Amino acid sequence: MQQSSSPLIRENPTSLYLQISSLLREEISSGLYEPSGKLPSEAELGRRFSVSRITVRLALDQLVEEKIVERKQGKGTYVSNKQFRHGLDTLRSFHETLLIQGLKPEMKLLSRQVVEIPEALRTTFATENNQSMLIERLHIVDGQPIALGKSYLPVKVQAINPESMAGKPSYKAIEEVTGLQVIRADIAITAQLADKKVAELLEIEIGMPLLIMKRLSYLSDGLCCDHSLFYIRPEHYEFVLSTYFKLT
Repeated sequence: MQQSSSPLIRENPTSLYLQISSLLREEISSGLYEPSGKLPSEAELGRRFSVSRITVRLALDQLVEEKIVERKQGKGTYVSNKQFRHGLDTLRSFHETLLIQGLKPEMKLLSRQVVEIPEALRTTFATENNQSMLIERLHIVDGQPIALGKSYLPVKVQAINPESMAGKPSYKAIEEVTGLQVIRADIAITAQLADKKVAELLEIEIGMPLLIMKRLSYLSDGLCCDHSLFYIRPEHYEFVLSTYFKLT
């Protein structure tokens, strides 16, 4: 990311680090560090402003104290409370909604196995002998887990090798093996507290609140092809929906 160099006023009675923190605060407010929210490294900022790393660190300390930025050990400095957005008025996979924001999300495949479909889904889910492919994946942005996805998909998905499946959005996998298009999804948003397993995977404390997105997706032939639950860290994620008055 390129920033225009803003020379500091060396004779200004305001400390250099306060000038730097003020400039960074303005840049953050203008959205300069979107979409990831990551600031340049201390070394890069030092070169930009021609100051020592200690001066840069003092400037960042000021922004941390104001809760404008946060440091992530081994990863860098990020805008605090950076929000990833999931639009509910367009049908996209969880992974694709992150991609279109200019992010570089990763998916870590935790498990995949053929299981018996839960009884509650058998009347609507397109299954073969009541079987389904259960896939669990961790969604990661900038090295930080933001969501755990648990999906029941058509058993045909097992034909896709694990390495390919790790980075393939569910909808693309479904369309690849069925030859049909996913055309509709019913989505519900709820909340619950993180249990031990989910807390460990998302690197949060047990009992912290989570957003839960439940999704049922349907193929062009009308059959349900996907039942997914996403356990989402809420501090960096929001769901948005555009609505309009109906003209009479």
